[in-house]
Amino acid sequence: MKYIDQIEIKGKRVFLRVDFNVPMDKEGNVTSDKRVKASIPTINFALEQGAKLIIASHLGRPKGKRVAEMSLKPVVKVLSGLLNKQVTFLDDCVGADVEQAIGKMKEGEIILLENLRFHPGEDKNDTEFARQLAALCDVYVDDAFAVSHRAAASNSAITEFVPVCAAGFLLKNEVEYFKKAMVNPARPLAAMIGGAKVSDKIGLLESLIEKVDKIIIGGGMAFTFLRAAGYETGKSLCEEDMLDTANKIQEKARQKNVIFLLPVDAVIAPEATAEAEVKVCSVNEIPKEWIGLDIGPATIALFSDALKDVKTVIWNGPMGMFELAPFSKGTFQLAQAVADSGAVSIIGGGDTDTAIKKAGLSAKMSYISTGGGAFLEWLEGKTLPGIAALEKKG
Repeated sequence: MKYIDQIEIKGKRVFLRVDFNVPMDKEGNVTSDKRVKASIPTINFALEQGAKLIIASHLGRPKGKRVAEMSLKPVVKVLSGLLNKQVTFLDDCVGADVEQAIGKMKEGEIILLENLRFHPGEDKNDTEFARQLAALCDVYVDDAFAVSHRAAASNSAITEFVPVCAAGFLLKNEVEYFKKAMVNPARPLAAMIGGAKVSDKIGLLESLIEKVDKIIIGGGMAFTFLRAAGYETGKSLCEEDMLDTANKIQEKARQKNVIFLLPVDAVIAPEATAEAEVKVCSVNEIPKEWIGLDIGPATIALFSDALKDVKTVIWNGPMGMFELAPFSKGTFQLAQAVADSGAVSIIGGGDTDTAIKKAGLSAKMSYISTGGGAFLEWLEGKTLPGIAALEKKG
């Protein structure tokens, strides 16, 4: 796979696929510029090199139709503000008018195209739509890791029709940190997995058992493992149909000599509200009408101790319902333990990212992935079409 700084782009029309799938309020204002900021290094590099920059993205799920609320037009103000530079917006991403506007571009100019998903061919990875996109450029650059796990015309089929293809710096970072985590990690390698459901992460857990030295389980999914082990878990989240699977995962870990840690105590309440009565109890003493909503202090100590000697940590999923203050301590203190470990720390998943930000520890993590679903599928060992397409080009 080539990267943008390894190819000639001066004077070239560069089609840059980014992830500007930003949140907006009812008035159509962008409420977080995080995803726009993520691609600024690649955009600045392209401009400094004298490229004619054509930026393309999706927004939401318009299902092949024009949906006014999903227009990328509001992003122009954000992008131009971050760059301190004029950005031209086109109300489509293909067609004669688009081709004409691009044909008039000068070096260092930027055009932002309208939502790619307004065309049904985008989600269908349609060859003809990809050919139309490819006709707009001389060079293709992908910097949208978050959609790498979906084969779309703008990240897969397009590479068949553009002679020079490369990855941007955001995608480069994702690839390099993935290799640090899973291809050639410094060991011991630990995976800390939380979140609600075992069913969402079966493939991930089975894949990780083959590669890591320790697995730490928290969040709602921990109670399925505890129930499978014979504990009474009250009204805590539990997937009854996953009990056999949970046991098999633990047995596989034992066979592979992977340390597999579950909570030993929990913060419980009769209901999941910030005002609820809160208690701490052992995981084998949860009352029938109570719910486990966070890991307890003994578990925090156990998990923190397990992280002290690790050299690499992968973390996906919070340890509890951190959005509510009474149940946030487990996630926040584990975030501190990861920061204090000195290990290479790779964070994936929107909830985990949010929790770490809330704890004020983002700067202490080695890398926070921009792709939730893509990050998980890659850890599972699945092929990501967006990355495979670039690798195929060499």
